[in-house]
Amino acid sequence: MESKIEVLSTVKIQHSPDLYRIVDALNRTLKQKDLMFGLALDQGDKNTAIFTIYRT
Repeated sequence: MESKIEVLSTVKIQHSPDLYRIVDALNRTLKQKDLMFGLALDQGDKNTAIFTIYRT
């Protein structure tokens, strides 16, 4: 079985220590809707986070 992950949206936002809590809550709440959320630090600017929404 092949799993395809589609990027729906990506946005750069100011990094905050509690952002992971929002991403965790979204992943737990919306996984039944085939949505997944990601958070990563921007490699060029450690004060910027990259928030991505995926369809699985």
